[in-house]
Amino acid sequence: MTTHLALVGPTASGKSALALRYACAHDDVEIVSMDSMQVYRGMDVGTAKATPEERTAVPHHLIDVCDPDEEWSVVRFQAEARAAVADIEARGKRALLVGGTGLYVQAVVDPMTFPPQNRAVRAELEAEAETPGGLARLSAELQGLDPDAAAQIEPRNTRRVVRALEVIRVTGRPFSSFGPGIQEYGATVFPVRMVGVWCTRELLDERIRARVDRMAQEGLVGEVEALRRRPRGLSRTAAQAIGYQEVLAHLAGECSLDEALVATATRTRQFARRQRMWFRRDPRISWVAHAGDAARNPDVLTPVLLAEWGR
Repeated sequence: MTTHLALVGPTASGKSALALRYACAHDDVEIVSMDSMQVYRGMDVGTAKATPEERTAVPHHLIDVCDPDEEWSVVRFQAEARAAVADIEARGKRALLVGGTGLYVQAVVDPMTFPPQNRAVRAELEAEAETPGGLARLSAELQGLDPDAAAQIEPRNTRRVVRALEVIRVTGRPFSSFGPGIQEYGATVFPVRMVGVWCTRELLDERIRARVDRMAQEGLVGEVEALRRRPRGLSRTAAQAIGYQEVLAHLAGECSLDEALVATATRTRQFARRQRMWFRRDPRISWVAHAGDAARNPDVLTPVLLAEWGR
């Protein structure tokens, strides 16, 4: 039976570079992105998406699968990612699942189910979120009703705050109670090893600053401007992506570019810390240290990854 691998960790920890080096050296490995924003076509610079050359060298899945005006969901991601893994296995190859979106990783590898939807309730909550101070009030409400879910949701993420409260109002149950639970770690739905890339906070902050600078140099503002000018613009989900939300505010005249980039780095650091907290709770993850040498050369960790996958 094929055993696959999930390589997880916070943003900017070097997961993608390590995964690419490993897959290039093993022709039976294909990469499945576990990133909630790399699914969008045209959102390349701000999501640190694999380049066309890298995707030619190694097959990548769950990248560029929908337009930026579409709403994406974890339910859709779960179905498509599991189908990708099944296809990879059917062709006698192994899947290397790579990403830092903890909920998406668990949705794919764990037997999670998702609660029902109610568009009327959602519309009411969305209208409340649009009022002055509305999102802050909804975030506070979620904190009071379901602190476990609130701890995993960025307070500025309207879509996820609204979804959690929608479920609570419709079902009367905490959003965090559905499926096996986001803090329950049992048997996975397919054989998979889980490895985490660990960075010190100082190294991670340094890498985040460098990443934001690089995105600015590589044309993040132009990319966001082009997306904004599309006939249907960006969906609510896409517009809330880190970096895109901040640059959209800059293009709307709400802040300078420097302020937008500083806000992007700050929000990325906050997100990375939540990712670290999420993954540290999972006892199934074996951690590898991503020290200074590995930050410059992913090959340093490749033998460790090979040993973990072979266990």
